[in-house]
Amino acid sequence: MMSRYPLDTSNDRRNATYEVMQQVVLSGLYRGGFFEHAAFYGGTCLRIFQGLQRYSEDMDFSLLTKDESFTLERYFPAIIDEYRLLGREVEITKKDKLTFGKVESAFLKDNTDVYNISFQTEKSIRIKIEVDTMPPLQFETEQRLLLQPFSFMVRCFTLPCLFAGKMHALLFRSWKNRVKGRDWYDFEWYVRMGVPLNFTHLQARVREFNGMDIDHQKLQTMLRERLSQTDIRQVKADVMPFVKNPQELNIWSNDYFVQLIPMIKYLEE
Repeated sequence: MMSRYPLDTSNDRRNATYEVMQQVVLSGLYRGGFFEHAAFYGGTCLRIFQGLQRYSEDMDFSLLTKDESFTLERYFPAIIDEYRLLGREVEITKKDKLTFGKVESAFLKDNTDVYNISFQTEKSIRIKIEVDTMPPLQFETEQRLLLQPFSFMVRCFTLPCLFAGKMHALLFRSWKNRVKGRDWYDFEWYVRMGVPLNFTHLQARVREFNGMDIDHQKLQTMLRERLSQTDIRQVKADVMPFVKNPQELNIWSNDYFVQLIPMIKYLEE
């Protein structure tokens, strides 16, 4: 699986290792029947299934319906067995809710469970998995094919709903001292690819997580305000280790992103 990736630099090897390990997680979850109850979303989903030209570290999942009693622990054996088939021993631990906060994730709620998968042989690699057990609804999903480590299907958010999740992160992520340049990279990708934004799902996310209502005009105003507070140099520095072609960031400036904002398309409602 590693042979499919360029391994010329230490960043190349690190990014490839993360992605291979993530695909093994997905295959284990598939064998365990996880995708009958949940869907994959976020940057890693976009990278693996939609060809985004940047790598991603964390894995985000949403239940299809709200279920406070859900626990990922029932799928641990399937994930562990999948790694053992490839000669890897892993440990999966659930993170203590008292020890993580919004600095680690865009929107950690009391009903978001967070897990770490760590490896005996790749000590520096740790995959963080988040499962929203009480998710904002009004999203759509589709089945996407993955061929490695074997052929299987993963239930994923559709592109317009993935776009909604990214816009929510872009607007409300608590940056603290670590600007998420990857958010701006993904935003540019969605606009360039002409992906329509599922505004209904975005509204549901904002209403449930942030207790407010937005319309198209409010969205654009908030994006411009976010850009006015953004250091593009930090944005570039954050995303640089994860992109295949750093030269595509040369055009980036606050004005560049401001001009992308009115180019957002919306899914017909």
